[in-house]
Amino acid sequence: MVLVPILQPVAAYSFRDRWHVDAPPARVREVLVDVEHYVEWWPEVVAVAVAGEGRGLVLCRSVLPYTLELLLTEEVDRPERLEVSVEGDLEGRVSFDLAPLLAVASLPARPLLRWNHDRMMRSCVAGLRRRVASGGGRGPAPRTVPG
Repeated sequence: MVLVPILQPVAAYSFRDRWHVDAPPARVREVLVDVEHYVEWWPEVVAVAVAGEGRGLVLCRSVLPYTLELLLTEEVDRPERLEVSVEGDLEGRVSFDLAPLLAVASLPARPLLRWNHDRMMRSCVAGLRRRVASGGGRGPAPRTVPG
């Protein structure tokens, strides 16, 4: 018996959102670069681990029944712009332009994926606002990648 794999085309998506966080860009940046502590304010980030200088492993799970394993690598680290490459279950780039209004890459896509993404982003911005307002910053991360 010969098995022939059937290759499915990979779907491409582009996510784009614009947020406003009532805080100075430097404070927002401080929280965003502290990936190890995303689990404290972003409910869909279930675990994180440092994977080397400028690299982190992040596990995300929203409403749909799957967990994404993402390796984030710092590409641009300037006061007005943060950018990481993403490898793993998703591949691409995420950019944060820090100005009076915060812009992030996100997606106009199929309805179910859009709904899932929107829910995760609403949780992210709500947690980010709480974290920035509370004065919380760096410290030991309470959850890490299992294993």
